[in-house]
Amino acid sequence: MKLTLSLLFLSLSLVQGLNPKCDVQDNGSTLQVIHVFSPCSPFRPSKPLSWEESVLQMQAKDTTRLQFLDSLVARKSIVPIASGRQIIQSPTYIVRAKIGTPPQTLLLAMDTSNDAAWIPCTACDGCASTLFAPEKSTTFKNVSCAAPECKQVPNPGCGVSSRNFNLTYGSSSIAANLVQDTITLATDPVPSYTFGCVSKTTGTSAPPQGLLGLGRGPLSLLSQTQNLYQSTFSYCLPSFKSLNFSGSLRLGPVAQPKRIKYTPLLKNPRRSSLYYVNLEAIRVGRKVVDIPPAALAFNPTTGAGTIFDSGTVFTRLVAPVYVAVRDEFRRRVGPKLTVTSLGGFDTCYNVPIVVPTITFIFTGMNVTLPQDNILIHSTAGSTTCLAMAGAPDNVNSVLNVIANMQQQNHRVLYDVPNSRGWCCS
Repeated sequence: MKLTLSLLFLSLSLVQGLNPKCDVQDNGSTLQVIHVFSPCSPFRPSKPLSWEESVLQMQAKDTTRLQFLDSLVARKSIVPIASGRQIIQSPTYIVRAKIGTPPQTLLLAMDTSNDAAWIPCTACDGCASTLFAPEKSTTFKNVSCAAPECKQVPNPGCGVSSRNFNLTYGSSSIAANLVQDTITLATDPVPSYTFGCVSKTTGTSAPPQGLLGLGRGPLSLLSQTQNLYQSTFSYCLPSFKSLNFSGSLRLGPVAQPKRIKYTPLLKNPRRSSLYYVNLEAIRVGRKVVDIPPAALAFNPTTGAGTIFDSGTVFTRLVAPVYVAVRDEFRRRVGPKLTVTSLGGFDTCYNVPIVVPTITFIFTGMNVTLPQDNILIHSTAGSTTCLAMAGAPDNVNSVLNVIANMQQQNHRVLYDVPNSRGWCCS
């Protein structure tokens, strides 16, 4: 079945002020989205980072993220959902949610490549974040072992009154119980929402907060709120350079933009959570670069192809794609200019440059990236790098990942049930 992805490239004002508006209230079916480095985020670094430190830190987390995505597509068996094994090491964007009755406010990582919600709970051993207190909620309940939801969790076991399970990822492991409670998103209450109540974490990779999965599996937000939101959502991600600016997550078909182009979203039954798109070519300046068709082709068996992912910061392209884009970018910037590197970025300059456009050519639409979505600049402006890199050099590197920096300050719309997506002209 073909679905579609909408990319709405709308002009947004970047609001930068000395006093960030951290108390902006969510309203209707729209949630405020903040960057993890924002002054409004409790997960920001305890001490200010230099530009180089922040870029390298995000890139290091990207490496872990790509390893997770590669391991996901490399599996051969058909899995029922993209489970909590896919919890990201550290979120890039977070939203507020209220859980329980009376409501308790928690921050959840927003992730399009995950399904279920996972939330640290009272007495969690190893959790270092704000905890949800089930004992204070009158609507909280455990999910019994006989419930159909229990078939969706990995490594299940049956406790005295509920289903429990264990996950491993990176250098960490997590234990949780499958539970239900009311979750309120903006002003919309969702009763009996099923999520994992985390009771124990070990290792250094455990996420410091909960997670809101925007994938398409049975335990995802889309599946559990089909009647309310009709499996439709859009988001606008604020730039990490504009830490005082917040974006938005808009749930449901109401008030979504209408006059837009669209591109199909390809569904891989083996990896049903991932939002694949058909990337046909890439243009640098006026030249469509020479890329072997197999490097862009969608292959459900191997998991190869191109996905949109909100949890990866910098776009990663498999070697033949990245080399073709990088070499043409360098040629157009100026072949005589000295190219330097920064961490995993191999196309950096220490002098001012004229930046060529980069256009992703999808089935049905072209997306030309603004300059701010192509380059990263040092605070002093002395170093400029192409904000893309090659995919990890391992046998499972078959995915091209269009990451959140290339999506920033654009509205991205996913309309799953209508099998359509659009992009403005």
